[in-house]
Amino acid sequence: MLGLAGVPAIAIGAGVMTMPESPRWLVMEGRFEEARRVLIKTSEDEAEAELRLNQMKANIRVDGSTGPASAQWHGQGVWKELLWRPTRPVRRILIAAIGLNFFMQASGNDAVVYFSPDVFQDAGISNKQQLLGVTIIMGLAKTFFAFASALFLDHFGRRPLLMLGSAGMAVSLTGLGLGSKFLERSGSKPTWAIALCVVAVCADVSFFSIGLGPITWVYSSEIFPTRLRAQGTSLAVAVNRVVSGAVAMSFLSISREITFGGMFFVFAGIMGLATAFFYFFLPETKGKSLEEIWALFENEDTAIS
Repeated sequence: MLGLAGVPAIAIGAGVMTMPESPRWLVMEGRFEEARRVLIKTSEDEAEAELRLNQMKANIRVDGSTGPASAQWHGQGVWKELLWRPTRPVRRILIAAIGLNFFMQASGNDAVVYFSPDVFQDAGISNKQQLLGVTIIMGLAKTFFAFASALFLDHFGRRPLLMLGSAGMAVSLTGLGLGSKFLERSGSKPTWAIALCVVAVCADVSFFSIGLGPITWVYSSEIFPTRLRAQGTSLAVAVNRVVSGAVAMSFLSISREITFGGMFFVFAGIMGLATAFFYFFLPETKGKSLEEIWALFENEDTAIS
């Protein structure tokens, strides 16, 4: 089981070896021709590549580091700019990135996946083959909708899919909470309530795969300007991992106190708050260059301070 996990890791490692350097990093190092060649491969034509290259040059000059001179700059002052005295757009970017990563894990998706056998057993599914079958169905649903999100992300945009996913999770978790609560109070374990729990769990992981699952990583990495990206993204991911660990370690303990149904109602409420957060604080970044995204967070009309 552990050895099989090495197969995709090796494939990913081999793929990384063929990846070109980031054109923005090449521009920061003054390697403009190499940056142009990379941009030509990822643009519609040479004119678009040239336009993007000029935008990067201008943006990096604004950031205060351009050409070989950037070799003397190693992120000095970035933490101060991020945390001590952030400008208005930097503060809004931080709120967006940290909030998105917080809600990704506070949604309870990992806990539902980790402890789904316990949830299903509590719902009345005791047969091991049935438990395995339901878990497989849940995994297939999660995988299918992750691919669907990847295919339609640039068509519908980040913000609509995030709000659809979080709202769908809120409804699914409410249904799961209702089904679980009914089964807790019923000695007969009716089929409709078990079916409701199974469908709700599959819907929950599916909506997660549409929105928060893939889009958190895309959105968090594209909203930070070049000079702040490494530290800003690491801060957001740190919040993601801390919340993930806290939810995974406390899920069963809290569920024993307030029952699985009560826990799912809590997650549903969190997803309701997440939907409102995405609506008010996250501007749409579809089709925007990294330079244009910075302008979005400077504009007072794109999000609430």
